[in-house]
Amino acid sequence: MNMTHYMQLLADNQPWNLLIFMAVPVVLAETVAITELFVLFHRSTQGPLVALNRGASIAGGVYFLGVFVYLMSTAAIPLTVSGQWRGPADVLAVGAYLAGVLPLLGMALLDLRIVGANWAHDKRLWWHAACVAAFLVIAHVAMIFGMLDPTLMWSGGAAAHPAHMAH
Repeated sequence: MNMTHYMQLLADNQPWNLLIFMAVPVVLAETVAITELFVLFHRSTQGPLVALNRGASIAGGVYFLGVFVYLMSTAAIPLTVSGQWRGPADVLAVGAYLAGVLPLLGMALLDLRIVGANWAHDKRLWWHAACVAAFLVIAHVAMIFGMLDPTLMWSGGAAAHPAHMAH
């Protein structure tokens, strides 16, 4: 079976790639998502869960920015330049994974007060929650397309994929 570059990245160099590219970002993002419910429900501005939410948000955004820069320079750009994408599912999976930097970095910038420093508390909460939601959607798109056989989305199915064509 063919694998997307997303799944290959996670499968290679076990367990390190799985930890670096999946476990750390997901644990930080899920920590933000879970604590975000408390923060939104109570409209809290202080306390241990607010501090955990803010710390995980900042750490997640900064960490994933590093992952983004690394994977753009070592994977996405070289794959594009050399034409080695394995199909639309491959591009969608990697693209969605890398797009996760936008909401994660957005949350970090909000919590660092680089963005929205003068906004009302409720407006910052709204944008923070929107970033959490966007990240969850983007991450699930990456996972779904990442698990597909990348040849399934070629026009005409797997038989039309260049790797299956007779030379």
